[in-house]
Amino acid sequence: MDNALYVGLSNQMVLKRQMDIVANNIANADTTGFKFESLMTKEVPGAPAFTLGGPRPVKFVGADGVARDFGQGTLKNTGAALDVGIEGQGFLKVTTKNGDRFTRDGHLRTDANGLITTQAGDPVADDGGGTITIDPQKPGEITISPDGIVSQGKEQVGKIGVYKFDSLSALEKTGDNYYQNSSNQTPTAADTAKLRQGMLESSNVNPILQITKMIQVSRAYEQVSQMMSAESDLSRNSVARLGKAN
Repeated sequence: MDNALYVGLSNQMVLKRQMDIVANNIANADTTGFKFESLMTKEVPGAPAFTLGGPRPVKFVGADGVARDFGQGTLKNTGAALDVGIEGQGFLKVTTKNGDRFTRDGHLRTDANGLITTQAGDPVADDGGGTITIDPQKPGEITISPDGIVSQGKEQVGKIGVYKFDSLSALEKTGDNYYQNSSNQTPTAADTAKLRQGMLESSNVNPILQITKMIQVSRAYEQVSQMMSAESDLSRNSVARLGKAN
């Protein structure tokens, strides 16, 4: 009976983690460029050896990492000159105090010196790894072409770099809608990706599906709790009966 309680407890721990991930997806349904996540599970222990004809080991459920869906979000018009939505696979590279980071959030701005940065103030890299500066003293409309070329009036001032990875598993979330390269992969130019000026990529979270998932997880947790309570009552009644028999 104890094994049933332990199995139920392991399931509840996984369901709690799953609920945290679903809640985070819902909370970021309006976050620019956010990619929804889901929990992967595994059987613990995983197929160990056992004696033929002997007892089989008790199996538990365990978390096996978080899967992230990098599917394209909807591009929404903002009309802001420095907003860029990425169409296709690719990331903007930004320089932070903790090193290079990558993001799909194209809600950009300029600092007091005209340097193009994220809203957090981190410089956005050009296609060579440098920075792009717009002269605040010069006239001219700011335009950004689909291939990333930034112009001020008729003058080209730089080209926003869009980078891709051969395997997206190289990207590890670090907060602030940033990812870091956690592998030895070298990002390369995302030649097929396009930048859409005056637009931002919405989160690819489907709120209805995530709320439905939250209800399913909540019900599953309640069912496991009821099972564990029934097992506990059965164990307690069995001990009481044994005591009366003596």
